[in-house]
Amino acid sequence: FHFMWNELSRGAIGAVVLADTRRLGDCFAAVDYFEARKMPFVIAVNPFDGEKTHPLDSIRDALQVDPEVPMLFADARHREQVKNSLISLVELALRRERAKALSA
Repeated sequence: FHFMWNELSRGAIGAVVLADTRRLGDCFAAVDYFEARKMPFVIAVNPFDGEKTHPLDSIRDALQVDPEVPMLFADARHREQVKNSLISLVELALRRERAKALSA
């Protein structure tokens, strides 16, 4: 869906990047896209079969993501975990907006 990212992200407050630790390399394009546009994003690591095979710090290092980017485990099949990912994204977007307002 790379060809649609510009359309999908227009007007968005941010994005949730869903990471599959079995194919972590597939996340680089999304992370690069949102970093380049300075758009808030969080990384939701989807633990398949309930297995948290790698600690979040190791995944963060592998993706070379700054510490201020929220990263959490979230099974995309579980409503509460998806909701927590979205809450994390909104909180990040609000923090960035407040920081902009204070520096202006």
